[in-house]
Amino acid sequence: MKFKTIEWLGDRVRIIDQRGLPLKENYLDLRTPEEVYDAIKNMAIRGAPAIGVIAGYGVALAALRDGSKEQILNKIELLSKSRPTAYNLFYALERMKKIVESGAETDKIIREAIKIHNEDIEICNKMGEYGSKLLPEKAICMTICNAGALATGGIGTALGVFYKAKEMGKVIKVFVPETRPFLQGARLTAWELMKNGIEAVLIADGAKAFILQREKVDAIFVGADRIALNGDTANKIGTFGLAINAEKIGVPFYVVAPSTTFDRTIKTGEDIPIEERNPDEITHLNEIRIAPEGIKVKNPVFDVTPHSLIN
Repeated sequence: MKFKTIEWLGDRVRIIDQRGLPLKENYLDLRTPEEVYDAIKNMAIRGAPAIGVIAGYGVALAALRDGSKEQILNKIELLSKSRPTAYNLFYALERMKKIVESGAETDKIIREAIKIHNEDIEICNKMGEYGSKLLPEKAICMTICNAGALATGGIGTALGVFYKAKEMGKVIKVFVPETRPFLQGARLTAWELMKNGIEAVLIADGAKAFILQREKVDAIFVGADRIALNGDTANKIGTFGLAINAEKIGVPFYVVAPSTTFDRTIKTGEDIPIEERNPDEITHLNEIRIAPEGIKVKNPVFDVTPHSLIN
């Protein structure tokens, strides 16, 4: 990767500020759990695996700043309220909580956070290797949102498939829907793929079905924010519709996600909490109003794809 999404620096964690991409490649040094909370809440960092990794480091920072068990547990509670849908957040915090409750010293708490990060790197590599074997030597693919290195601690989930395929010498072309309203496809995935030498073609969200129909797409790879026991999968809004299009047109639809995204307490997708964000994300673009004043807005940022639509 030609950039680092998350980097532990001993007394702070450095992240690329994804809000500025693709125009500005700025980095933030986070030194407190409160700063980590704000970075997650305000989308400086996003993507379920990356949120889990940075949350682990948030607990490590709490241990560095105040080693008392009570205070660290309070910061874990704070971090758990940053985003409601991404399960990796809660998985990582539960692991960190067990270490803290065991009475571990600060060094052990930090090592656990680093371990969560390293595990995500390895998992991403393995998923990429598995997925790349599904592709022909010359492949046309589609994704949605951003499920790459920007969304994880490693090379990515869905985009990791493309990176590993490229390493194998395969020629990959990826259609990238813009992914309204936060434009993760246009701002992040297009930037990331281009930066790492993958041919990317940006398309409007409404063009997905037409492109699948006309461009002979070989496969669709998407990430996930939470997966129920039956395989129902929550991902960026628009994923469900993309899966319906894929089934109708006959394009394989794959979800690429680590085991840390599976919520074993939820039986079906009906029980997955769906985050709704600020209406301004729909009514404004770069702080310029693009919708009538007073219009009612509903802004769910995830939907749930039934397991029956997933290959």
